[in-house]
Amino acid sequence: MGLEEESLDYHSQEPAGKLAISSTKSTSTQHDLSLAYSPGVAAPCRKIAADERDAYQYTAKGNLVGVVSNGSAVLGLGDIGAQASKPVMEGKGVLFKRFADIDVFDIELSETDVDAFVDAVAAMEPTFGGINLEDITAPACFEIERQLRERMDIPVFHDDQHGTAIITGAALLNASDLVDKELSELEIVVSGAGASAISTARFYVSLGVRPENVTMCDSTGIITTARVEEEDLNPYKREFARDIPGGDLSTAMEGKDVFVGLSVGGIVSPDMVRSMAADPIIFAMANPDPEISYESAKAARDDTVIMATGRSDYPNQVNNVLGFPFIFRGALDVRATEINESMKVAAARALAALAREDVPDAVVKAYGDEPLQFGPEYIIPKPLDTRVLFEVSSAVGAAAMESGVARTSVTEATYRERLEARLGKSRELMRVVHNKARLDPQRVVFTEGDDETIIRAAYQLADREIAIPVLIGDRQTIRSKAATLGLSFEPEVIDPTTDELAPYADRLFELRKRNGMTRDIAKETIQTPSYLGSVLVELGDVDAMITGLRHDYPSALRPPLQIVGTAPDTDYAAGVYMLTLDDRVVFCADATVNQNPSADVLTEVTNHTAALARRFDIEPRAALLSYSDFGSVDSPATAIPRRATEILREDPTVAYQVDGELQADTAVVEELLTDTYAFSELDAPANVLVFPNLAAGNISYKLLQRLGGAETIGPMLVGMDKPVHVLQRGDEVKDVVNLASIAVVDAQSSD
Repeated sequence: MGLEEESLDYHSQEPAGKLAISSTKSTSTQHDLSLAYSPGVAAPCRKIAADERDAYQYTAKGNLVGVVSNGSAVLGLGDIGAQASKPVMEGKGVLFKRFADIDVFDIELSETDVDAFVDAVAAMEPTFGGINLEDITAPACFEIERQLRERMDIPVFHDDQHGTAIITGAALLNASDLVDKELSELEIVVSGAGASAISTARFYVSLGVRPENVTMCDSTGIITTARVEEEDLNPYKREFARDIPGGDLSTAMEGKDVFVGLSVGGIVSPDMVRSMAADPIIFAMANPDPEISYESAKAARDDTVIMATGRSDYPNQVNNVLGFPFIFRGALDVRATEINESMKVAAARALAALAREDVPDAVVKAYGDEPLQFGPEYIIPKPLDTRVLFEVSSAVGAAAMESGVARTSVTEATYRERLEARLGKSRELMRVVHNKARLDPQRVVFTEGDDETIIRAAYQLADREIAIPVLIGDRQTIRSKAATLGLSFEPEVIDPTTDELAPYADRLFELRKRNGMTRDIAKETIQTPSYLGSVLVELGDVDAMITGLRHDYPSALRPPLQIVGTAPDTDYAAGVYMLTLDDRVVFCADATVNQNPSADVLTEVTNHTAALARRFDIEPRAALLSYSDFGSVDSPATAIPRRATEILREDPTVAYQVDGELQADTAVVEELLTDTYAFSELDAPANVLVFPNLAAGNISYKLLQRLGGAETIGPMLVGMDKPVHVLQRGDEVKDVVNLASIAVVDAQSSD
């Protein structure tokens, strides 16, 4: 099936199109409906009638953007009309929702008259929190945006004008730095004189480029002051007319530092690239074929050529999705009256700064596992990098507040937490843990300290002041890898091959001498990172330990169990996964350690898991699961969780809700608990699920993850005497950072 057929099939599948409307409130009962509509809806109506600002509190206005077009300049298709542009506008809505959790109504207007178009859009102001103009031909688009910005008290943003300007502006900031050229000294040639080209040139001036250093070319050639006198150029082209000799694009490119192409494919030759100044910057953004291909531009010269295109199959893709969702997110969240130049500059600078940061593993994997590190082949972030939401939206919101166009204010820390919540509950909950960890960072030892993933995680932990990392491994290897990764930090390193380990060998011997370990074996064994790390934790030289990235779980767990052991009055450790779904968070135990637990084991596991939930500020409600509800089946298997429940309920120190034995659906479905089993000790669905054996726990959490779409954090090891967590092979940097943060909070509570 070709691309066209595949696309038609994609769009025509039921339901047709790409957008739908769904309710955000419960509508399952008659009472719900009476609140959603009549008579309950009268109350918010009266509030808004008294103060229109209350629309942001009682309606979806504050998170609703209108994507508006007349279809007069659809990318790659031209003037196809309002109706034919609808798939594009729906697609824009999908991007708003996917990247910034913003809802969209797409509005296609069969109107080409500027004043009539403006009147129609302005009349819709009560509906929307912002307006995104799209695919409107130049020069009409300039006038439409200008008039709407003057008439409307909500953000109006023409993405075709400003989106490319902002993204390439970020790229220009980094590219000029890489070739060691000042923005104010750059000589720039722009190929194209439409809405995007003119707005891009204007934006570069806002960033620090001198207007007299910009040469603009249209299809006739260089736009000069002589042409202004001879031809009827529109006022937007006149803005960039220069008092220089005329000529074509090849003349204009001679000696220039930067080429910006927003025109047509194939119009730039290798000779034209060779005529440019040293280390040229080339943004060839015509789609689908750039003004010059990536390969041709790179091959044209021997010095550094920094190249960006609009294509995803080459480095440095200029994709407007890096801009508009996050710019609107920041503007909406502070209820800005407009998107001004300060906000656009803030967005570009935030994108440029983010490209210099270490790239998450998930982003690298999404783009074919190709290395992504700041340099000529990576000057702007990738669209799938979730950090763009935090960095750009925060910067835009701050700029709106600083420039006086925000109607409400937020602190950076509070706002970032709100943004985290939009990416899922696990991000929101880990933010709680990270904040706790920062209050008192602890020393965390990593046994695989020379692994690239661990080094990157250690850098993030140190940079964000979450933990003080201590890496076990070859010192020179660790420093070399950190330098290669561009990480400017020098973590504490313990090198088993060169450092004095005698005190630790002595301690290992003392702990294991009655388990068959001689002093010579102890001297040899202490060089094994997992044993060395365990002894460091046991002695208190470090506060917590992370291990297991390159080992299977049982072998990674063995050294800390032997050396650190379980906590006082505790006989059993357990592995817990935190799973977050759309409407709830659950802790699943035990999924990694105890194969066939007794009632006493289940009792300990439940207590440890409940304590873990509280470290995430979640009040535990524990259910001991089985295939029986409260004795409906009597067997040796059901008797174990039943007995564990009895032990827990008889223990006066247990200060949380617990019940069992319960079937899984009974434990998590409120109607079953409150109606069928109203006598249950649980007053709401359980959030601590204790499984009867390892097989059940492991199978269940994986099914929830793979089929239920749950996000997973863990396994978190509970019941140990000191904070120890065992990674899974293949864990990413974020997983290491999360477990280390949890270990820090564990260590804080044990101080």
